[in-house]
Amino acid sequence: MAVQFTNPFRAGAGHPPPYLAGREQEKREFGESLNQSPITTNLVLTGLRGVGKTVLLETFKPIAIQRKWLWAGTDLSEAATVSEDSIAIRILADLAPLLSGVVIGSTEVKRIGFLQPEDKIPVHLDFAVLKHVYDTTPGLTSDKLKAIFDLAWSCLKSTQCQGIVLAYDEAQNLSDQAATQQYPLSLLLDVFQSIQKKGLPIMLVLTGLPTLFPKLVDARTFAERMFHVMTLGRLTEAETREAITKPVEKNNCPVKFNDVAVCQIVKHSGGYPYFIQFLCREMFDSYLQQQASGEAKPFVTVAQTVRKLDTDFFSGRWNKVTDRQRELLAVIAELPNCDEEFTVQEIVETSKKKLAKPFSSSHVNQILSKMADGGLVYKNRHGRYSFAMPLLGDFIRRVQSEAAPSTEATKP
Repeated sequence: MAVQFTNPFRAGAGHPPPYLAGREQEKREFGESLNQSPITTNLVLTGLRGVGKTVLLETFKPIAIQRKWLWAGTDLSEAATVSEDSIAIRILADLAPLLSGVVIGSTEVKRIGFLQPEDKIPVHLDFAVLKHVYDTTPGLTSDKLKAIFDLAWSCLKSTQCQGIVLAYDEAQNLSDQAATQQYPLSLLLDVFQSIQKKGLPIMLVLTGLPTLFPKLVDARTFAERMFHVMTLGRLTEAETREAITKPVEKNNCPVKFNDVAVCQIVKHSGGYPYFIQFLCREMFDSYLQQQASGEAKPFVTVAQTVRKLDTDFFSGRWNKVTDRQRELLAVIAELPNCDEEFTVQEIVETSKKKLAKPFSSSHVNQILSKMADGGLVYKNRHGRYSFAMPLLGDFIRRVQSEAAPSTEATKP
């Protein structure tokens, strides 16, 4: 009789894994940042897709709450960042649940009929009150937001609250819009610099892709001194092995990965948390489905699971690029440093060796610019480029290998 059990692995955007491997140093650094008085350094948490930024951000929340800091945070959608007023309203909406228990006065309720004492009901610092203060404060949007933060902390400083953390995921969506004269990113930086100079213990934590920090510095040069950048990379081999084996042990699964499977998952995941969860989940699902269909000895390989990873994670963007862009990507995949950083010159030189029709520098720059818009590459502050998706080079090499004609001699 087949033993029934639940798949212990989860793969999804921001879904916490059953066991969070590594990241102890990052959690310690965040805990230490809460000891600042006054706040002089905020936090940028950055890295490629799949490194676990959102998951780590969620682990910071209980650390802050345990230290008696209030925590508010959400994803920064494009709608929330389209204008200065929209980002301000986003902040008011996030502060309101933290402050709604604060009573700032009372209002009388007149009774109709016989003369009797009037009832008084408390007035809470909820969204309606915050919005009223925001609307009636004279000046620019920045002045209105500063007034909100001043009011919030004046009500909290006599309590046990140590401060407020405002944490925003997908912060790479923040950008100034000169065409419409809207500067939500600059507004956010200006306001936080101002309130922190006044000594208000309100910290900003931003999470996003590697393009985030350069955007902050481009908007305001002082941002370079305003943030500590925490860049998440791949897990070590030991941490990757823990992420694979610990959930199985924790859930007492009757089925376990053998040593060969663990080694292959370590290799093909590259130490990226999302890929670890994806490969492990799919292998367990395949096993469970074969078992449910009556297969006496379910057989699952990492290779067939990697093919599904290619389809689910990489193919969507790959199918949108042109043939010439694919040629360029194939050249980049041949670079020994393709998973780190590469230059236009390196691409040009390699294309001369690999292609009958090599790329010129201007052509490489044009194509990279278009692919950056499509989310395949990004340009860092040092004028170098990187893949925006982890292990994209491995995927491209697999595609090229499958497309290459067979070298076997044709039998007569």
